[in-house]
Parts: sequence; C-alpha cells; structure tokens
Amino acid sequence: MGLAQVMSVGTAVPAYCLHQEDIQRFAAALFRDNFEHLERLLPVFEHSLIATRHLSRPLTWYAEQHSFEEANRIYEQVAVELAERAARQAIERTGISRDDIGAILFVSSTGIATPSLDAILIQKLGLSPHTARIPLWGLGCAGGVAAVARAAQLAACLRGQAVLVVAVELCSLTFQRGDYSKANLIGASLFADGAAAAVIAVDGGGPAIVDSFSTLFADTGDIMGWDVVEGGLKVRFSRDIPSIVKRYLPELTGGFCDRNGIRPAEVEHYVVHPGGAKVLSAYADSLNLAHAKLKHAYDILAAYGNMSSASVLFVMERFLADTAPAGRYGLMLALGPGFSAEQVLFKW
Repeated sequence: MGLAQVMSVGTAVPAYCLHQEDIQRFAAALFRDNFEHLERLLPVFEHSLIATRHLSRPLTWYAEQHSFEEANRIYEQVAVELAERAARQAIERTGISRDDIGAILFVSSTGIATPSLDAILIQKLGLSPHTARIPLWGLGCAGGVAAVARAAQLAACLRGQAVLVVAVELCSLTFQRGDYSKANLIGASLFADGAAAAVIAVDGGGPAIVDSFSTLFADTGDIMGWDVVEGGLKVRFSRDIPSIVKRYLPELTGGFCDRNGIRPAEVEHYVVHPGGAKVLSAYADSLNLAHAKLKHAYDILAAYGNMSSASVLFVMERFLADTAPAGRYGLMLALGPGFSAEQVLFKW
C-alpha cells in the first residue's frame, strides 16, 4: 500500500471583505474611551502585514453587544454555508464520486454544535449516511495540520476510500464588545473567518504524506486558548509565542527530520500556518529560512488574515497552484492551544 496523498484543496470565505485600515479605525473608535495609551498599540494593525480580511457580519454588527447564543446561532448558519462551498470545491477538483468518501474530519474551535456540523454537511453534500464522522474541537490554529495528519492515518484503514477534511473558523464572532484588554485588541487586528477542505486518499495523487509528529508542551495551557465568559469565547494568548517558537522550533523540526532519516536542509517546501507577522518572522529566524520559503504563508496572511485552523489549507492551496511536483520534501507546521505543535512531512 502506498502513502496517503492530498488530492485537492478547496476554500471559501464570507461575503464581507474589509480593508485593514477600515478595521483599525473601527477598533480605535470602540477602544478609545476605555483603553489607556491606545495610540501605542494601534500600530499593530499597520504592522500586521494584513491588507484585507473577510468577516461573517458587516462591521457595524461588531459595535454592538451580542449574547453567546446569538453569536453561536450565526456560527452554525455561516459555518455550514462556508464548509459546504469549500468541500464541494475540493471534491469536484478530485473528480471522485461521493461514494468514494469514507470519513469526514470536521475541525473548528470558534463555535459549538451538537450534533456537530459534519452531520449536516454529510447530508448537504450527498455523502453516504455510513460516512464515519470525526469532529475535532479545541485544537485552534493547529487544527488544520492535525486534521491532515489524522486523515492520512485514517485513510490507510479505509480500503481505498478517501477522507474529507473540513476546517471552518469564524473567529470574528468571538469578538467581545466589552472586553478592553490588550489581547482582545490584538485579536481584532489579526483574526478573520474562512473555511477550507481537503480530500486525502492513499495513492490519490498529490503531495504524499510521509509522517506526522505532535508535540504538547507541559504546563503551557495559559499561552493560547479561550476563556469562557458570559458573552462567549474570550481570546487568550501570550505575547511570548514568537519567543517560544524561536526557542523550541529548531529542536522540534530537527528531531522530526532525524526520525525520518533526513537532514533539515533537505526540506524544500514550507506550508505553515500564518499566525501573524511576528510568528512568521520567528519561523524564518529559527529555521534560517529565506523570505521566499514562506511566500505562500505571507500571501495568505495579507489577503485573509489569521483564520485559525483553516489558514494552513489556504496556504496549501496556493502552494499547489504554483509548485510543480519534483519529489522534494516539504513541511506543514502549525502551533495551537495546549500549547502544542503539529507537523506533517510530505513529498511533492
């Protein structure tokens, strides 16, 4: 049996596309009367390297207080719409039959639903009612890479059937109108909404997944995640993330390469989660990478902002569009709550 391969990727974003400078002005107006020395932090919008972002609601919606119930109701509606669009695109790009899909991994951390939204998606896509469902929640920005890794492992057990990965995050709906913290302001400068899907199958054609590697850092739960408050999910992340990347990433990627009998220098391609300008810079500095190695990640950050788990699949889509297969090693990489790291070694 051969290796699982990423056959295709599809993406979708909501209709409201906003320029970063418009969001900056909007945030400044909201925070001005309740945030001391606001002018010192507003440049985070300008230095983010983000030009545009897509949101689930018009900008005026975020100026009002909304209950968790209301925001989550919108999440359920918009998430299904975007997930369906991305999944249809990914499936159509493979040319396979719906009957050829044996499992669906549904990744999200920005809303909750029971039954999980993959149950609705299976019916909308016309997949078999016997399709295995694996919802993954709480992995945050690491979810996209983790899902690709788990899908590759699952595909090996499916007797020729494919796995559909769907990642959808509506980060903007978690914005807390009355939270005047630095974390909320920085989140407002960075996060956005979007969905992506990938079809993964053994010998399906596309980048071949060689191995995967998960790492959980002990006692680091305060680095990144959600605090559940009356208004919903309140962002939690530390300013130390770039320094953590620089400290640990060379050892992590080096150990992963050693495990597969290759040198880090043999990794030609980098498909990384564009967590932000400082995180991408930390990737480049710690791994001694030229800017061009992370071009696709920078491009996605500029056009879409940080869409959490979905972003890395946007990067993969862009990578596949302009990179011909040459049998070279590549690395998918993302960091998320836990604090954790997810890596996938592929060949393309």
